[in-house]
Amino acid sequence: MRNTGQRREQILQLLVKQGSVQVSDLVTLTGVSSVTIRTDLAQLEAQGLATRNHGGATLIRTPPQEQSLHQRDSLNSALKEAIGACAARQVRPGDNIIIDSGTTTLTLAKHLREHRDVTAMTNGLNIVWELANAQGVEVTLTGGLLRKQSMSFQGAQAEACLNAYSFDTLFLGVDGLDLQFGLTTHNEAEASLNRKMVEHSRRVIVLSDSSKFGRVSLHRIALLERVDMVISDAGISPEYRNGLQRLGVELLVAE
Repeated sequence: MRNTGQRREQILQLLVKQGSVQVSDLVTLTGVSSVTIRTDLAQLEAQGLATRNHGGATLIRTPPQEQSLHQRDSLNSALKEAIGACAARQVRPGDNIIIDSGTTTLTLAKHLREHRDVTAMTNGLNIVWELANAQGVEVTLTGGLLRKQSMSFQGAQAEACLNAYSFDTLFLGVDGLDLQFGLTTHNEAEASLNRKMVEHSRRVIVLSDSSKFGRVSLHRIALLERVDMVISDAGISPEYRNGLQRLGVELLVAE
């Protein structure tokens, strides 16, 4: 039996493929009630991905497609490098930080190699390797189930691990950043772990190149009101500059 997140992913995939869906067809496909399907469609509408109509829903915005870690590594690499360098300047000796998996957060790890007296936890296998020889950075891996698409650990074990910790700062990568819907990612288990990271961090810094702004993926991590700072590039639009300011989120533009 599919859980709610998996079912909504399936519905969204059908919407992207077909352009529209019918409640009756989805009931047959998923084996849940029409009330449950309508709730699913209402959620997709709230995210700005679909609009409901009589008997079903129509796609109005295609969510970004998830890419492998290798594919993402080559995208906007210069911008990510600048963002990572800017993020590293937010880390001070004695800080206890947590770094989310991802390619933009990996550039942060590269710029932490010369730091001293820093304790870092991460769920990213690539980030662990990057910091393995950093003499001044003590590294802890969350553990959990390895998701090979993103080379990151997630699941109940990873979430339970965080219960024993309190972090000064979370450095979070996202797949989408929307002023209304907040921070989103492709994978349900990843979103759940990210929410736990936010819960256990006193300060939340989002690392995102401007191509992610205005995008909405299926699974929400948090609203922007929970974010303290966004580090991005000069491609950010005036709408998002002003929107972040209205929400009280500090914006740093990496040079």
